[in-house]
Amino acid sequence: MTHRRAVFVMVLVTLLWSTAGVVTRQLEAARSFEVTFWRSLFTAVGLVVLLGWLRGPQALIERIRTGGKVLWASGLCWSVMFTAFMVAITLTTVANVLVVMATAPLFTALLSRFLLNHRLPARTWAAILVAGGGIAWMFGADISGAGGSHLLGTGIAMGVPIAGAINWTLIQHASRSEASSDMLPALLIGALISAAVTLPVAWPLQASAADIGWLSLLGVTQLAIPCVMAVTAARTLAAPEVALLALLEVLFGVAWAWLGAGEKPSNAAMLGGAIVLGALASNELFALLRRSPAPAPASV
Repeated sequence: MTHRRAVFVMVLVTLLWSTAGVVTRQLEAARSFEVTFWRSLFTAVGLVVLLGWLRGPQALIERIRTGGKVLWASGLCWSVMFTAFMVAITLTTVANVLVVMATAPLFTALLSRFLLNHRLPARTWAAILVAGGGIAWMFGADISGAGGSHLLGTGIAMGVPIAGAINWTLIQHASRSEASSDMLPALLIGALISAAVTLPVAWPLQASAADIGWLSLLGVTQLAIPCVMAVTAARTLAAPEVALLALLEVLFGVAWAWLGAGEKPSNAAMLGGAIVLGALASNELFALLRRSPAPAPASV
């Protein structure tokens, strides 16, 4: 895959990821844990088909059986991410959830610093402080005005970047000692765990036929397909590029919810989101510029 095509693929991935909020707002009867159950179930079905086609059914089963602790720990992290995201988005606004999720690179940097002894440059520490201020601003507005539901939803959404940071750190640590780096089956494990855990609390199921149609669309086109595409594009793009392009999900997601569901973000969400996105984008752009190769000297 060429660099230009990989960038195009990642933009398409963020566009697909960002549809979760506006699609969720179209549901008639399904709520909270039931929404999570159906989306995770359809994600698992989509991944079985996709990974079975890419790897072969026998190879997929063998990888899951012999993947070891890291593969299953990664699957557990994916399950937390799948579950926390959908529960949070039924409690608070799409903008709040997406802005909180955008802090994943900073949580990853912090975890890598303390567990893998990676040194963080001053710009990353500055970005962490500024982004933390933006999140605190959003939390403060929820406490003082929007109500307990928004505060709870924003708090649950924090589980997504934290689980993502743990997931990436596990994978990075395992890559130093394990020959196999095929972690795509962890997505399937995560979807199955999420569906199994949320089914008991979602029972009795109340989703209408239209709801199931929307949630099947979410599971396959919003999660299963773009996750596989993202892993493929990440083989070509530098890590800062991937992190920077992933921020488009916040912009696309807020726009979808605003235009498709009439969910205008609050002033606090817009200001806090601008602070967080500005800090993250600046940090990743500086990292990308520092890693760009210097131009070759002109020959005499």
